[in-house]
Amino acid sequence: MTLSATERARYHRHIALAEIGAAGQEKLKAARVLIIGAGGLGSPAALYLAAAGCGTLGLLDFDRVDLSNLQRQVLFDSAGVARPKAEAGGERLAALNPEIRINAHTLELKAANVRAALADYDIVIDGTDRLATRYLLNDACVLYGKALVSAAIHRFEGQLMTYVPHQGPCYRCLFPQGRDGIVATCAEAGVLGVLPGVLGTLQATEAIKLITGVGEPLIGRLLTYDALDMRFQEFRVSRRRDCAVCGDAPSITEPRDQDPAPAGDPSGGVRRLSAGDLQELLQTRAPLLVDVREPYEFAAGHLAGARHIPLGELPRRLAEIPKDAAPVFICRSGGRSLAACAMALAAGIASPANLEGGLQAWAREVDPTLAVA
Repeated sequence: MTLSATERARYHRHIALAEIGAAGQEKLKAARVLIIGAGGLGSPAALYLAAAGCGTLGLLDFDRVDLSNLQRQVLFDSAGVARPKAEAGGERLAALNPEIRINAHTLELKAANVRAALADYDIVIDGTDRLATRYLLNDACVLYGKALVSAAIHRFEGQLMTYVPHQGPCYRCLFPQGRDGIVATCAEAGVLGVLPGVLGTLQATEAIKLITGVGEPLIGRLLTYDALDMRFQEFRVSRRRDCAVCGDAPSITEPRDQDPAPAGDPSGGVRRLSAGDLQELLQTRAPLLVDVREPYEFAAGHLAGARHIPLGELPRRLAEIPKDAAPVFICRSGGRSLAACAMALAAGIASPANLEGGLQAWAREVDPTLAVA
């Protein structure tokens, strides 16, 4: 696709980059990207991809704009409250860049419609806030050969990884299974308003890299971000030969909706403990505490008796945790330990618990002498 004079003027700063140039901008013009979820993550991803000249941009969301969304969902303004997100967001993107094609999909993504929803796109941006949809998207992208850039946020932390067919692990390789309720929603746990802006912009960056072929995408790497400490960390991830969807003998051969949580188990088996809850628990029994921070963080200060298993080592060391131990996972602010809970559940470890707010909450509410790196 050749660029018009207007497009050359609009995208001049891209074209001036030797790594992108006119050829890279033409690839962007030919690109077809679908953003699932027009919320905190999808908003910045959509805005930057539209501004970058992504030729066909799909925006899929079944929700309506709520006043509480405006704290972080920068795709909308107060006039859009109560409007369908896909519709209001599509109009904003079209106003930002009339040179591109915007497809607004007011649709609830299900196994029955996911193939049709993804059919006209090459890259998928996962901006959802539901684990069920995240697994559905991952499985569909593996099965239908679509690249996927997935991100998740919790309170002050976020994580990001990229899947490209036949080039690296998928989301299930790291988190084999999960259930809605394991991670509290933004409404339940709260979220720093700028946090999804950071992760959503990184998702757009990954998509642009995949389209233009520049740089090194996050294939086989999980990137985590801690906003309170302004710290990025990276964990290497390998494809699992026993992965249910991308493994050598997959058991998932078509997309499927997640089974509902068992009656009486809305959290999917994960317990959430505040710092006060854990303090009370420690006074009556000695639970297995598993600290999943990095070695330098653990060395700076940790809870007495805690076992140290960094998150990056946890998949291969889960056998060290008895199935009936009901472990309490701990990190700096609660995000990495939630990921550890998901891994534990997938490994058949019953009733793992997460220290909400991590050791920062412990130092603030229980023991201010604890050093938290």
